[in-house]
This record gives sequence, structure tokens and C-alpha cells, in this order.
Amino acid sequence: MTDVPAQAASSTYPCGGCGARVRFAPGTNVLRCPYCGFQQEITRGDRQIHEVAFAQLSTLPRKPVANIGTYTLACQRCGARTETNEVASLCQFCGSPLVVEPTATGQIVPEGVLPFRLDHNGMRDALGKWASSRWFAPSALKKVREAESTKGTYVPHWTFDSQTFSEYNGQRGVYYYTTEMYTENGQTRTRQVRHTRWYPAQGTVQRFFDDLLIPGSLAVPQKRINALGPWPLLEAQPYQPQYLAGHFALRYDVEPENAFETAKQQMSTVIREDCRRDIGGDEQRVQEVRTQHDNVTFKLMLLPVWIATYLYAGRTFLVLINGHTGEVQGDRPYSKLKISLAILAVVAVVALIIILVATSGH
Repeated sequence: MTDVPAQAASSTYPCGGCGARVRFAPGTNVLRCPYCGFQQEITRGDRQIHEVAFAQLSTLPRKPVANIGTYTLACQRCGARTETNEVASLCQFCGSPLVVEPTATGQIVPEGVLPFRLDHNGMRDALGKWASSRWFAPSALKKVREAESTKGTYVPHWTFDSQTFSEYNGQRGVYYYTTEMYTENGQTRTRQVRHTRWYPAQGTVQRFFDDLLIPGSLAVPQKRINALGPWPLLEAQPYQPQYLAGHFALRYDVEPENAFETAKQQMSTVIREDCRRDIGGDEQRVQEVRTQHDNVTFKLMLLPVWIATYLYAGRTFLVLINGHTGEVQGDRPYSKLKISLAILAVVAVVALIIILVATSGH
């Protein structure tokens, strides 16, 4: 049974000039009033981004994801109440930014946030460049710059550090060659035939994984969100709710324990390649790998994503845009006419080559 809080503490940030509500201005370190232009700097203070020991996870105050219901946020400007699953949203009546107090979410508090650098205009430019560069897209798609809906959204990600020590068993393959006789057109010929001789191999490899990112939300397509990287995490700031003002922010629905299991699967792929290199030879077989993880740390980070949808030929397409680098990943339509013309062009070129080859032999 989910725990539905009657009201979660939230913050809005009044403008010192006109009394409206200020919002975070992408690409800056200030809160800015959309009406009078008043600016207020976000001060970092002595806050730092810390790595949290994975062994301390059980001691952190949090509720299981399945037990957290919707948040009811009271707007401090108009008094309206908004129900949401997000930790940052907008008042559904006056549009004022609403940010849930970190300790009121029932979840682990983020350590850091990578602020938006692309504002709405920057997002439109990135979307337009992406649309105009799509091969075999309908010509009308190249004019897409405005999306049907856009949401500047902070998407939670877990990062993991781990020092790994792995023991492996496998085989090393070494090539050797023998001479083989064969008959061709009535003549006896020889050729070199390659064989592989296998030897048992075992050993150890070590690798340190630093800030391996695992998405903490299933609300966005995992393949698309992973393809938005790399993320410049060195530019991240210690978490402060002011960075969320005027944007949306998803809460995590993937527990850190489950995220770490996904991280270990990704690490194992890299470790197996390390084992292959360590085995050496011409070919390698990795039969068993036993990995120990030491000094595991984690942290929760919020990364900026523009979530956009556009309508084309009666269908809705989803696009994700990295709110810091401008990288775009999304769905797009294909032009059947352009694909057919391309196929016909290839067939014509192949036919021309065949004709030229045939005529040159006479």
C-alpha cells in the first residue's frame, strides 16, 4: 500500500523586484524573474559533492519506492494545491515553480546536479539541426523546430565507483600452419592452412570504475537516455533546489541496490575484455570470471534533459535532448519515396558497372 502524503513541503522563490517567482536561468548561476528581469545568484556555500559508501546504504533515511505516493504541493503564490509524482513541477494554476524540499521526498537526497545550459531557444536550435540532418527523412521534417510539447526535466542517475579484482579461467589460442596439397584444373597445388592450438590460461586483472552512470528513472526510454552521454560530470554542482526552479524533476523509481546490479553487468563486459587482453595469443576463450568489488561508493545525480514531442503525419514522435551538450536522440519518420529512389540509384550503378565490365572484355 502506498503512503500518500497529504502535503509535502515545497519551495518557491519570490522575486526581490516585483514579487513574482524567479526561475533558474539555463547557462548561468542565477535565478531570474521572467517579468522584471531581477536576478539572484545561487550561492554554493561550503556544500560539496560526496561519494557515499555503498555499505552505508542501509543506514540512510528513505522509503521504498513502492511505498511513496504522490506529493501534494501548496503554491506559496496563489495557494493552489498540485498533486504530482515529480520532485519539481509548476503550479497548474499560476505557473509558479514548485520544488519539493529534499527531506520531504522520502528518498535519498541528490548529491549533485548538472544545471541546464540550453534554454528553450537552444533546445529549438538543437532540434532543428537534428531534424535537418536525418537521412531518408521526409523533406517536411527538416522544417521541424517547434515541438508539440517540451519539458526541461532533470532525470535522476546513480553513479557508482568500484575497485574490482577478477580471477579468470580460459584458453589461449595460438595459430600454426600446415601445408596442404590440392588439385585444381588438373594441376597439383599447395596452400597454407591455418589451425589453432589451445592452451589453458588463468590469471587476474584489476580495474577501477569511476562514476559509472545508471539511469534512476524508468519514465524515459533507457536506450535513448543512455545515448545522450557522455555527461560532463566535472561541471556538476552540489545539489541545491534552486537549480530546479522553473523546471521539472523526476524522482527515482530504480532503487540503488537494483541499479548497482545493472552497473555490475556493465562492468563485467569490460572486465571480460580485460581478461582477453591478459590471456594474449591469437584467440581467447574466457570460460569463468570471479570478480570482487571493493570500496564501492555511489551518489544520486540529477542530469538535464529536454523531453520533446512533435507531430508528423498524424503520429507523435519522442525526442530527448541533452540539456547541457545539445546531443539529440529520438524517433523520426522515414520517407518511403526517398528510400525507393536510393535503392533504384544503387541498382542503376550496379547495372552500369556490370555493363562496363562486360563491354571491356570484348
